[in-house]
Amino acid sequence: AHPFVFLKKALLSKSGSFPPENPPPHCNRLQKWIFVYILSHPKKHYAEIKRALEKGKHVLCESPITLKVKETEELFQLAKEKNLVLMEAIKTAYSNAYNRLILLAKTGKIGKVVSVDATCTSIQSVDHQNLESSWNSISAWGPTAMLPIFQLFRGSYEKQIYSLFENEELKYDNFTKIDFFFQNATASIKVGRGVKSEGELVISGTKGYIYVPAPWWKTDYFELRFEDANENRRYFYPLEGEGIRNQLLDFSKAIVEGKKSPYLKNEISEKITAVLEDFYAEKDMKKILP
Repeated sequence: AHPFVFLKKALLSKSGSFPPENPPPHCNRLQKWIFVYILSHPKKHYAEIKRALEKGKHVLCESPITLKVKETEELFQLAKEKNLVLMEAIKTAYSNAYNRLILLAKTGKIGKVVSVDATCTSIQSVDHQNLESSWNSISAWGPTAMLPIFQLFRGSYEKQIYSLFENEELKYDNFTKIDFFFQNATASIKVGRGVKSEGELVISGTKGYIYVPAPWWKTDYFELRFEDANENRRYFYPLEGEGIRNQLLDFSKAIVEGKKSPYLKNEISEKITAVLEDFYAEKDMKKILP
């Protein structure tokens, strides 16, 4: 039996859970699989992940894991109690170039890091008659954009959210910008599925900065830049499957060895969820007029 199953809308009941009776062939074979990969709408993640964990399956779920912090914490605890792996799927977190640039930033190559600016946008055709089942901008791009911020900065922070909604009732944003203020640093993300901008990542330090050209989330190349251009350095790393290969290898290793992935810690997932929860609650939010 193949150990991999995609849980998409076609395999789920209207409630967002596994069909309780007369399930399709894929779900009939669920007992033979050791893990599942969930790629459904974020609003359905909590119920689907919980059901899979209760069935004794390891879970790899496309980010975000849930849209509420308590639900994310509950699922991580449930996975721990059952000795199962629950891992958030953010491909960028597993790419060689990305991990190298984060390491260089943490080890002081550009001095003290004081700012991170990340932009992730894409103009995509959207079924305007079916926005309820479409991923909005903050869910589709927010976790990736926030990843370097929460990997580099810790502690409490203040934030301000600016959003342009196509459908305010469904919380479908065409564009969202979030400014973060930590005690010793600042950060900003811009995400959009209906607005286009330069998809670059800039990490600013007291000695220099790291520049990652668009699309930075698929990077195989980045630069360290300094006041003296002679000190600039370029780094090249192979990008295999946009990080998907390394992600699957890490997930499989976690299952076999029973060790949590070092690439994406639970606390990072919980911090990402916290921002998304505030977005849906319209906390710290100012709305851009259409």
